Amino acid sequence: MPGERLSVRGMSEVGRFPGAAPPTRVELTIQKDGEKKQEEGGSRRWFKKMCPCCCKRQNSTYDVTDKVEFVKPSVPTPTPTPEPAKLTVENGEAKEMEGNNVTNITPTNPHADTYLHFDLLSEVKLSVCTVDLLSSKTGQNRKEHHTDLFQEDEMIIRRGQTFQIELELNRPFSADNDQLHLDLKTGPLPLVSKGTHVIVPLVDHLEDERWEAKIVEQNGNKIKLSVNSPARAVIGLYGLTVTTSTLKGEAANTFNSTKNIVMLFNPWCEEDTVFLDDEEERKEYVLNDIGRIYYGTEKQIGARTWNFGQFHEGVLEACLFILEKSGMPPSGQGDAVNVVRVLSAMINAQDDLGVLVGNWSGDYFDGVSPSAWSSSVEILRKYHSSNGTPVSYGQCWVFSGITTTVLRCLGIPARSVTNFQSAHDTDVSLTTDVYLDEDMEPIDYLNSDSVWNFHVWNDCWMARQDLPPGHGGWQAVDSTPQETSQGTFRCGPASVNAIRSGQVYLKHDTPFVFAEVNSDKIYWQRNQDAGFTQIYCEKKAVGHHISTKAVGSDERADITHLYKHQEGSEEERIAVETASRFGSKPDTYSSALAEDVSVEVKMEGEGPRMGTDAKLSIVVKNLSSQPRRTTLHSQVAVMYYTGVLKGTIRKEQMPVELLPNEEKTIDWVLPYQQYQNQLVDQAALMLTLSGRVTETQQVVANQTTFRLRTPDLNITPLGDAIVGKEMAAKITFTNPLPRILKGVVFRVEGLGLQKGHEVVVGDVGGHSTVTLTEHFIPTQPGPRKLVASLDCKQLTQVHGVADIVVLEK
Repeated sequence: MPGERLSVRGMSEVGRFPGAAPPTRVELTIQKDGEKKQEEGGSRRWFKKMCPCCCKRQNSTYDVTDKVEFVKPSVPTPTPTPEPAKLTVENGEAKEMEGNNVTNITPTNPHADTYLHFDLLSEVKLSVCTVDLLSSKTGQNRKEHHTDLFQEDEMIIRRGQTFQIELELNRPFSADNDQLHLDLKTGPLPLVSKGTHVIVPLVDHLEDERWEAKIVEQNGNKIKLSVNSPARAVIGLYGLTVTTSTLKGEAANTFNSTKNIVMLFNPWCEEDTVFLDDEEERKEYVLNDIGRIYYGTEKQIGARTWNFGQFHEGVLEACLFILEKSGMPPSGQGDAVNVVRVLSAMINAQDDLGVLVGNWSGDYFDGVSPSAWSSSVEILRKYHSSNGTPVSYGQCWVFSGITTTVLRCLGIPARSVTNFQSAHDTDVSLTTDVYLDEDMEPIDYLNSDSVWNFHVWNDCWMARQDLPPGHGGWQAVDSTPQETSQGTFRCGPASVNAIRSGQVYLKHDTPFVFAEVNSDKIYWQRNQDAGFTQIYCEKKAVGHHISTKAVGSDERADITHLYKHQEGSEEERIAVETASRFGSKPDTYSSALAEDVSVEVKMEGEGPRMGTDAKLSIVVKNLSSQPRRTTLHSQVAVMYYTGVLKGTIRKEQMPVELLPNEEKTIDWVLPYQQYQNQLVDQAALMLTLSGRVTETQQVVANQTTFRLRTPDLNITPLGDAIVGKEMAAKITFTNPLPRILKGVVFRVEGLGLQKGHEVVVGDVGGHSTVTLTEHFIPTQPGPRKLVASLDCKQLTQVHGVADIVVLEK
């Protein structure tokens, strides 16, 4: 509303750019849709007459609702101090010595003692006395990084987030004369090029996605640093070194911290690939150290409590030991996909002396029976304390329980998942094959495929930037040694979305998991000529009641719908037959008689706009001389920019009939009301289409990702751009939504034009227009850019830029 309060706060106390801190004035107008500009009130006119200096305006065309000035504080000039004969420093106090006499130097200028103190101490070589990593479990670091549950008193932090450390120096730090940086190293051969040796510079202003440090407190000889790490930093154990020097080019001093830093993945950080945006799910899949694992049969489902214990003493150390023992280069530990794939191999002892030996014989005399375990803690600590001697024995639920522990400990959201009637495909046919002889008797030596009563594996959450969009989110990973993958007993991570749609050509090990949950059981009978004929297909034989513990309770959650379409539906059949074409028996299902129908999605211009109905066109073509019929199954889902699907907004079916050689365009509309409360950052959506042509059995499919476009900020320069002369720029924004935008903040910055700062606007009504006028004094000549962005929960990716050529004075 007009007259709403406006506040401005600086984006940094110091400012990153020298000379870019002239006085700043901001003027703001918020005008509702259809509202006329408000006239100056009588009380203001009276006040203006009584006190014109308080109501002075630079330009009568501006509607000023508030005005804020940044004025650079004046720094007192120190009184010149005569050059002393000889100086010494005792207990931080400067003294003058003449022979055996010691005289305290007392400056007459009230500020001069500070400057004299620094001048004298700058002659003393700067060094670090102690480093405090502020690693207390109850301290700011551990609480802000959600690592306060770990029982270790170590510095345990998560990447992509700032943390604090304190340094005690031998004298006060002088920003004008001293230099300081941090070195963080991990692995046996740290290299800057591999991200395992990190040099952290000292800066005035921290920026996202960089290793940087900033002094946030200084008290005598002590300074507190705020250190920032990128969201793709290598996880693991880091050693810390602090290097100090002066600008005079003297040899540097180094100080090695006796304590290490443990860096973990960060599900709370939006830029991290393991980001999970639901706090209750983070509590369940990262912080909950006790869970439930399901077993039995599909008609008699049992549950047992399992102590994951990821925060228990010694477990974090054991997890880091497993990574080290895997032989994976530390540089690979920044990629969650790599880490999960390696851990899948290392949890079992097959071929790499991993954590647990599998045993299904029933003979456990020299170890512990798999059913006797109820906790991951004892197993992991025993493996670590024995320096990597595999523990005996485990079966699928034990492997899964340990995998959940290790992934949650390292910061990757994870859960144990049980599949009832779980197929084991041994020949990558993507079917469960049963071979019978001429008399319908099983041929035992050929029947290597099997169906387990139940099998337990894991889901872990991450973006899959190595796969096409839409395949992030839950990934299946199985540490039970069943089949080798690239020569090693491991499985996954396989996109659950890819499994559901039959896209088994997407890595890793998607065909194997698909067969576990959705393969058909095919019966083959041997012929007289020793060949085999398919005699029966059981379509609902595997993949029932896929279960995991519910979020926030001990109830069982059925997640079968995430792994497969409804049993027997057209979509499920399409997925099965699509998958089989990439298996070792691609001709198991009848091939299409022809493939002459195509489907594509088109959008007009730059695509749908935020706040309006999203409209696309589905174009279906019949390239044959015969009529064709199909039913298109459509599904539209909200998608994060990382490719992770948040959830489905709408599903529908569209019957399509095509005449010979006909092209038909179907208008597809998603009303604003259906997506208004569903969107996430970037406002991306994915439309999935699939169907089968009745006459030819051809499968048609299409996936299209589109974004709801947001408006730009319009920036108009006002006045001449000359160094040292005040000018202005008008920034205009119109809310495209018919709803109030809450807590709107503008961010404005221009190198050589304007120091970066925030303007808090507050709430902006539906379809209202905001006009912001920035007054500033250019400090550098040449082509410059004034950039602005809008920050708001309901609307993202709103920004603008103006090119300004600044002339010399």
